Amino acid sequence: MGRITQRRPVVKIALSGRTSRRPDTLAVEEPLEIRIAGEPLAVTMRTPGHDVELAAGFLVSEGVVRTGGDFRSAIHCGGPGTGGADNTYNVLDVALGPGVEPPSTDLARNFYTTSSCGMCGKASIEAVATVSAHDVSVDDVRVTAEMLAALPDELRAHQDVFEKTGGLHAAGLFDAETGELVVLREDVGRHNAVDKVVGWAVLNDRLPLRRHVLMVSGRASFELAQKAIMAGIPVLAAVSAPSSLAVELATEQGLTLVGFLRGETMNVYAGAERVVVPVAAGVA
Repeated sequence: MGRITQRRPVVKIALSGRTSRRPDTLAVEEPLEIRIAGEPLAVTMRTPGHDVELAAGFLVSEGVVRTGGDFRSAIHCGGPGTGGADNTYNVLDVALGPGVEPPSTDLARNFYTTSSCGMCGKASIEAVATVSAHDVSVDDVRVTAEMLAALPDELRAHQDVFEKTGGLHAAGLFDAETGELVVLREDVGRHNAVDKVVGWAVLNDRLPLRRHVLMVSGRASFELAQKAIMAGIPVLAAVSAPSSLAVELATEQGLTLVGFLRGETMNVYAGAERVVVPVAAGVA
């Protein structure tokens, strides 16, 4: 898998006193610097691969890119200090479409993000309250509880790199009516995995992603809810808990937010009217 995984020696220790040495497969984590027309914009720690999608999805979440035509092209270029002679594949220069204004990197926003928290460096919640071009509240899609319950296993079954490393998050885009997996991406950062999914949609000119479900392998943070809204995705589901701010944002913006999606149960924190439950059930 090239730069996606790396083999390193490990000492395995058991409480029985038995030890062994063997190689282990790790998920690679490297920085990616995103530039716009040669000007540095952001640095994120990510798993190499699908970098153009990552940049495109990131720009959607920042309100810069709204349609496929807003993102013209991207190219890897030489890293800092190389003079362009050596390509580190850790610097990506993006060209925006005609008439698209580049983002302003003022002091209110530090565009450095880590694999664990895409919100790091943002001065306040107000600094990321960008206005989406897509109103998810008007999406009249309905999803069955049975279909939602099947998504975690479907997501897990397609996590090829996680199977080898156990160290990656996943985000999957599903057709809300059929439950069919449309695209899945993995990354050490859950927000990067989502950006790659959204970036795939940008490059295929499929925004807004109406009538789709975004399924994530971890918790549902404020930022993941925001990314879903910015891409026009009406339903966000997670195997773990949402944050309070994610619930507040989902409620305000009309996003259906599902958490603790495990086995045959789930918690719907916002937008429950979109979830069709079995006839014999109902809300107690």
